[in-house]
Amino acid sequence: MDHLFNLNDKIALITGGSRGIGKQIVKTYARQGAAVVIASRNINDCNNVAEEVINEGGKAMAIKCDMANLDDITNMFKSIVDTFGQLDILVNNAGVSITKPSVEVTSKEWDTMFDINIKGLFFACQEAAKIMIEQGQGRIINISSIGGIKTFKRIAPYGASKAAVIHLTKSLASEWARHGILVNGIAPGLISTDINTEEVGDEKLLQKMLQMIPLRHLGEPSDIATMALVLASDASNFMTGQTISIDGGVTSE
Repeated sequence: MDHLFNLNDKIALITGGSRGIGKQIVKTYARQGAAVVIASRNINDCNNVAEEVINEGGKAMAIKCDMANLDDITNMFKSIVDTFGQLDILVNNAGVSITKPSVEVTSKEWDTMFDINIKGLFFACQEAAKIMIEQGQGRIINISSIGGIKTFKRIAPYGASKAAVIHLTKSLASEWARHGILVNGIAPGLISTDINTEEVGDEKLLQKMLQMIPLRHLGEPSDIATMALVLASDASNFMTGQTISIDGGVTSE
């Protein structure tokens, strides 16, 4: 069974790969043999993760990319092709969230979420597909959120952007299947990362969060990275257009 998850000779790009879930996906792919490209707006953080991967015996490259900047996206894919000559896996993990009452959301905040969470994601998919169509194969994994499936207070624009990711995943899967490109998604629930340390550290807020989860505990980045590995590997060869919720049962109710 181990061969199913072997990513040897694969080139994988992970956006938002310098921290949290993205960093865990980077580490998981590298340990399975992939050469990983780590992209985010903070090149220093990307370089630090790349160094960790290399020190562990893996292959890694860091790229600075603002997913709200289409020129950055185009240049990122050009750099990957120039360096590796191929791209086998794209994980669209970069995203932003703003939590506030809907009546207080500004036009700029709305645009920021949609520019990164869905517009940037779409054009990253487009650039990846241009490469993958020529290859006759590829995997695209879009990180959505249970906020795109189930309604939660104070995150309406974020939820709308993530719902768009789920629909886009289906659309692109249908369109690109004939080219051997599999497009799937993951919808994480409440995951314990360095990004939400403050919330998790507040015992009252933590208990409120846990009451929402049937399993009564937060997920870990490794829970998402494991599914990202399945979707990047031969274990999911007959699967496309799906978004898998990993949420401790939240969307089951």
